[in-house]
Amino acid sequence: MEAFNVQINVPKEDLPFLRKIAKGMGWTITSTKKSGVEQGLEDIEAGRVYHAANAKDMIAQILG
Repeated sequence: MEAFNVQINVPKEDLPFLRKIAKGMGWTITSTKKSGVEQGLEDIEAGRVYHAANAKDMIAQILG
């Protein structure tokens, strides 16, 4: 039997239902989790990066 790899995005709460269907069909499901480096690079690309002059400035930004 020829197998294909398919990537889908589903809400986290639907994952148990998807796993149940896959098990009934004899499919296998593997999930991939992004590493911290990959998440950090995405944050940089999306502009979710903050700069502080020193520790006091950083705490002031965090606490508002």
